[in-house]
Amino acid sequence: MPALQPSSTVAVVVPAKDEQERIAATVRAVAALPVVDVVVVVDDGSTDLTSKVARDAGAVVVAHHRNRGKAAALQTGARAVADWERTRPRAGVRPRPLLFVDADLADSAVAVAPLTLPVLAGEADMTIAVLPRQATAGGGHGFVVGLSRRGTVAATGWSPEQPLSGMRCLTRAAFEAALPLAPGWGVETALTIDLLRAGFRVREVPCDLQHRVSGRDLRSQLHRAAQFRDVARALGRRRAQDVLRRLTR
Repeated sequence: MPALQPSSTVAVVVPAKDEQERIAATVRAVAALPVVDVVVVVDDGSTDLTSKVARDAGAVVVAHHRNRGKAAALQTGARAVADWERTRPRAGVRPRPLLFVDADLADSAVAVAPLTLPVLAGEADMTIAVLPRQATAGGGHGFVVGLSRRGTVAATGWSPEQPLSGMRCLTRAAFEAALPLAPGWGVETALTIDLLRAGFRVREVPCDLQHRVSGRDLRSQLHRAAQFRDVARALGRRRAQDVLRRLTR
């Protein structure tokens, strides 16, 4: 059987919750990229008009009836892409890489394009966006970023510049190798560790993206606490797996 040819296009997956103000601009920005031929928005339990606005902007929309977290949304989006592809088969071509895009990027989402180039060219199995200084300063102190970076270094020897970056492009083989994804906000940290340990090639790529940053209010602090919890759980689970493997050798 002849080898499958690389795909020349990517499928975008956008996890979203209560993003009716920005989702249309995000969808239109990524849909305008020449390498994108489908945009899937996963409405993760929104209480606003996120689904309708995204659909009106041209996205394929899949909705969770309740909030299930980012990892679940990404997995739902990947399944939706596979379903979409089955209705449009391409003989002799590999499944499209997945391009994960945060819902709050709005018009700046067009700048995710550089993430696709190394993956489509076969030079990387996953790319991670490195964002510039944001127009609005955040209110965090870097605790979650530091935890994720230290954990990644300890597990793999690689020190990512922005370990929590959610904008990523990866081959379907890499995505499937990482399943099941770590729950909640631990998904990015675990994805990097698991793919590096499995021998996949991971690269950071500068992208001129602007997103809504968390402030110093109570809601933002609770969000950071949830991030810290989920990243710590993902790292702890992988350390426990390492101990178990050593004990069973």
